[in-house]
Amino acid sequence: MSMTAKNSLRRGCILTLFGGILWGASGTCGQYLLQVKGLTSDWLVPIRLLTAGLLLLVVCYFKEGKQIFALWRVPKDGRDILIFGMVGMSMCQYTYFTAIGHSNAGTATVLQYIGPVLIMLYVSLRTGKMPEKSELAAVALALFGTYLLATHGNMNSLAISSRALFWGLCSAAALAVYTVQPGRLLDKYGSMAVTAWGMFIGGVLLCLIRKPWNIKADVDGVVICGMAVIILAGTIIAFTSYMEGVKCVGPEKGSLFAAIEPVSATVFSVLFMKAGFGPMDLLGFVCIISTIFLLALGKSR
Repeated sequence: MSMTAKNSLRRGCILTLFGGILWGASGTCGQYLLQVKGLTSDWLVPIRLLTAGLLLLVVCYFKEGKQIFALWRVPKDGRDILIFGMVGMSMCQYTYFTAIGHSNAGTATVLQYIGPVLIMLYVSLRTGKMPEKSELAAVALALFGTYLLATHGNMNSLAISSRALFWGLCSAAALAVYTVQPGRLLDKYGSMAVTAWGMFIGGVLLCLIRKPWNIKADVDGVVICGMAVIILAGTIIAFTSYMEGVKCVGPEKGSLFAAIEPVSATVFSVLFMKAGFGPMDLLGFVCIISTIFLLALGKSR
């Protein structure tokens, strides 16, 4: 491998890891705003999506110019981006932050990472192909990891609230929709423009449904700084860093490096929110996160 290739690989590794760490930090920041500052996901998520979508569209415009409006010139593509924004993006973000509000950033992020297993099962059903051994092992680990997180090995009681478990699993299902539905648009228009429009549309929809302007929120300097971290660091910088890194290392390695997100969310939750995780929690985390690496071994998908 040439020195240039090594430098590119190193740069890609750093950027993808940095993006994943910022996503984890963003989740912990959201936990602080929800649990300490008394905000709700009904207020936080619409504001976050709408603002981040607008800012990301501005970034896209500077990079791509009027090309970012190209998808609206094709009726089918316009319909699909509306579906992505209203169903995929809005539900993915809303369920994720609601799960954080009922648990913590680490647990919510790990539960969301069951999503790739759901995607694998969907692809298997759609193609009529039996999952490979590594994929079946991923399903078993995801189920076992969820069982440990939810019960700590005791089937007679829940170790986390039923709401946290419900919204966490909804977040995983929403992540699957969010990942699979816009596939054709991503191939045609690129991830940044599709994500920007999805956030903007999702933000508009949630604003119309939840009406955050009618929700009482004590917005002070701390809340503004927290929202800035979520919107700027956890969305704009994290996304652009990750995508630049993927250009260098490829999507397969990039998706593996992105698995740092639940790890960083857990670490930040412990350091800054004093979240407590026992041996069963950590074992459940390991089981679920390891599914990413097992799914990466699959040859056909």
